[in-house]
Amino acid sequence: MTYILKPQLHHPKLPTNSLGYTRRDYEGSVSTLCAGCGHDSISAAIIQACFELELPPHRVAKLSGIGCSSKTPDYFLGNSHGFNTVHGRMPSVLTGANLANRDLIYLGVSGDGDSASIGLGQFAHAIRRGVNMLYIVENNGVYGLTKGQFSATSDKGSKSKKGVVNHDAGIDMVSLALQMGATFVGRSFSGDKAQLVPLIKAGLAHKGAAFIDCVSPCVQFNNHNGSTKSYDYVREHNEAVNRLDVITPRDPIHVDYKPGETVRVQQHDGSILSLHKLNELYNPNSRAQALGYLQARQARGQIVTGLLYVDPDAGDLHESIGTVDTPLNQLGEAELVPGQAALDRINAGLR
Repeated sequence: MTYILKPQLHHPKLPTNSLGYTRRDYEGSVSTLCAGCGHDSISAAIIQACFELELPPHRVAKLSGIGCSSKTPDYFLGNSHGFNTVHGRMPSVLTGANLANRDLIYLGVSGDGDSASIGLGQFAHAIRRGVNMLYIVENNGVYGLTKGQFSATSDKGSKSKKGVVNHDAGIDMVSLALQMGATFVGRSFSGDKAQLVPLIKAGLAHKGAAFIDCVSPCVQFNNHNGSTKSYDYVREHNEAVNRLDVITPRDPIHVDYKPGETVRVQQHDGSILSLHKLNELYNPNSRAQALGYLQARQARGQIVTGLLYVDPDAGDLHESIGTVDTPLNQLGEAELVPGQAALDRINAGLR
């Protein structure tokens, strides 16, 4: 059950990071999802990424909405801050928390129903404002909690478990994130841990709105023939445009980005994204080219994965509105209440 914590005892020789934490220290409660659910694989990838980044758990704030995906924050980072919001409202709560305390690392976890239907407007505005966060959509193409109805990301022509054909066009969350101005955009597959863990690490280190669409098969309602979100379909139609590694801070190294070679992009915190190019036509620094490439491959039935776009010089919401460096929740009365004289000057300037 969700309220049952995992046993605290573990092997005394488990590997530790520089903080002295083992991978187990980044885990949470026991998962209640179906056995084989792709969401549990994403949780495991988040745990591994935070362990390798050596993040203090108390510096992470994890937020979610409603749905199978939004249950998962209870299964990782049990010692972090957490907030489970109402359906589709996670982005606005995360935005408010980020404005109040910019010192935390924000991780939003949502699903295709939570973000592409009732929360679509919230998702779009959080992305366009450049909130400093990593926003992960665990995309299974169905409403798993309500027995497998098509979600807004279900592809047109796909079939439900009962054989019903979806006649509505699906929303591509990656294309939408690019159009809304996300400065880090990736897509992965829950069954590809080698690709997903570095993507999560890079997204957490990125300054600005980072988004990852992770195709995560629902083993109960959307893992059959005719589904475009099943394990078999994604493995057969997956096209990775690059292979990503995250390197700890060091002097930047600049190299040409030719087919089969590597480019390194330095982020604001000094970490370096090492991208090994697999497709000679793909440039992850061009938003327009990323959109065109996605649409062309989508027309062929291919699912493009990897780091699709990154802006290494991106800013965030705090830079846009000019907030002070001190988190707002740490300001005292003297800073927040400047006095009647200052108020009179402001009012005079508005006359």
